[in-house]
Amino acid sequence: MSWRRDPLIISVNALGITQVTAWGTSYYCLGVLAKPIAAETGWAISTIFLGFSVALVAMGVISTWVGHLIDRIGARAVMSIGTIIVSAGLFGLSQVGDVVSYMAAWLVIGVGMRCCLYDAAFAALVQAVPSRGRAAISYLTLYGAYASTVFWVIGHYLNEAYGWRGTLLVFAAINLVICLPLNWLGLARRESATDTVAQKAPERSPDGPALEGRRRKVGIVLFALIMSLNGFVFGVISLQLVPLLEAAGLAGAAAVWVASLKGHGQFAGRLVEIFFGKNLKAMTVARIAMGVLPAALLLLMLARGEFWLLVTFTLLLGASQGVITIVRGAVPLALFGAQGYGAVLGLIATPILLVNAFSPALFALIVDLVGWQNALYALLASATLTWFAIELMSRWYEGGRSSNKT
Repeated sequence: MSWRRDPLIISVNALGITQVTAWGTSYYCLGVLAKPIAAETGWAISTIFLGFSVALVAMGVISTWVGHLIDRIGARAVMSIGTIIVSAGLFGLSQVGDVVSYMAAWLVIGVGMRCCLYDAAFAALVQAVPSRGRAAISYLTLYGAYASTVFWVIGHYLNEAYGWRGTLLVFAAINLVICLPLNWLGLARRESATDTVAQKAPERSPDGPALEGRRRKVGIVLFALIMSLNGFVFGVISLQLVPLLEAAGLAGAAAVWVASLKGHGQFAGRLVEIFFGKNLKAMTVARIAMGVLPAALLLLMLARGEFWLLVTFTLLLGASQGVITIVRGAVPLALFGAQGYGAVLGLIATPILLVNAFSPALFALIVDLVGWQNALYALLASATLTWFAIELMSRWYEGGRSSNKT
């Protein structure tokens, strides 16, 4: 098959561009626009970010339903519709004049994001190239490592030129002009049955057969709980990394610069997974990625302002988060198979998104009660429990495989 007609190359590159754009213009937009919105409207920053929490709750509530819809009508249609919804939500957000309409706009954006961000994109790749789904997911996530970095810069300059409302109008147009055609055309080709057979020999998976019956249901629940524990840590860090670094002893400008290194860590972690993790079982990759996180948090707690320790923490944190994004798509594919994959991802995403929505507020409450340094123990405990749980699940899974062989 010519590389120009290979559905893996076409879909990964098309969705790579749309994922960077969609994440940057919707999920990460408040990173640069929250303060301008607050300055014009007079609303508290907590109110501004509450809109984002509303979007995450909306994503969680509809997640399972969207997953079933992807399996029924195809990810191509769902992602294209989702892009239109995100664009409409961003346009609505640019026009708001009160808190109620602001929250409503974020509700719309949340619905659209669930239809066109990673969970939908992972399902789209598995539908397009079922024999190479894990590799396609890994390649796709390389693009996403710098979504926030790229669009925070773009958003900053657009805000300087056109204000936050004009910036959101541009973001809405970008989704329609760039993401919509790429989602539709980039997913137009799929592996034929001949291609699938041809690819299976060189791409033999190190994972065993998919779980079935009761063990499959138990596995889905276990993995969802584990990823939700992990979601508490990354839900906090997504919004609180700069304050965490400042609390650890860095001045404002230095904290922002070090925080920006997280994207480099994500990219590096994903690159290592592509080159060295492809022959490892998906569960092994998950165990390594989740094992790195407690060690990174220990560095943060022990750094006491030491610059290079905090740089190392940020890079390790980014690497862990970057690979765990791959794990979120690769482990369900390995353990539960491609059949009904969209619904499985939707079910797993529901508790993760709800935890993401409320973890920043919960952590802020913990900080108010016990202070920054003591609050880090909550993050460390969650990360350690996640690591311990994935180790236990791995042993449960391997034990089940061994009993099936005998």
